[in-house]
Amino acid sequence: MGIFNRGGNDTTRPVAPAAVSPELAALTGDYTIDPAHSTLGFTARHAMVTNVKGKFLEFSGTLRLDGADPARSTASLDVVMDSIDTGSADRDGHLKSADFFATDKFPAMTFRSTGAEALGGDDYRITGDLTILGTTRPLTIDLEFNGAAKDPFGNERVGFEGKAEILRSQWGLTWNAALETGGVLVSDKIKLTFDISAIRNA
Repeated sequence: MGIFNRGGNDTTRPVAPAAVSPELAALTGDYTIDPAHSTLGFTARHAMVTNVKGKFLEFSGTLRLDGADPARSTASLDVVMDSIDTGSADRDGHLKSADFFATDKFPAMTFRSTGAEALGGDDYRITGDLTILGTTRPLTIDLEFNGAAKDPFGNERVGFEGKAEILRSQWGLTWNAALETGGVLVSDKIKLTFDISAIRNA
């Protein structure tokens, strides 16, 4: 549905805003991300032949949803870098070291939204600032709205599924090792995935 409805070529008639879905407008409010039912994941190419997946186990965040005007929606996320989990203690230790995230000096990764856009249907796009290793660069996340429901405990929940891609070198994550057969051990491109469940604040 377009932002404006126009009739004919009569430029003297007032322009009316498109109708807002009552169901969507009812979702307007502040929400807190539920880490127990959310996942922040990533995938990196390893040795040019396979994918290694990981996730962060500790994080917190908030959403401000504006169902009447999605462009006014905001998101904030703080991730504890020491909580990284790839299923290998040795690999996790290396990722926490100065070669990668230097978690002793940079304990958190943060995202602060700067804009939001409705793409049509259940699809949205959010842009913002991602900070890693003290470096802040823009990030665009494509989101799909999975719906809203009240759980058995009376919590009003909303769900989103998202994805994004970054080049880790742009945030100073440049460690690598050359392979004898050509190529490098760890890809520069990292795929990010988000499965978010958030609870409406009382």
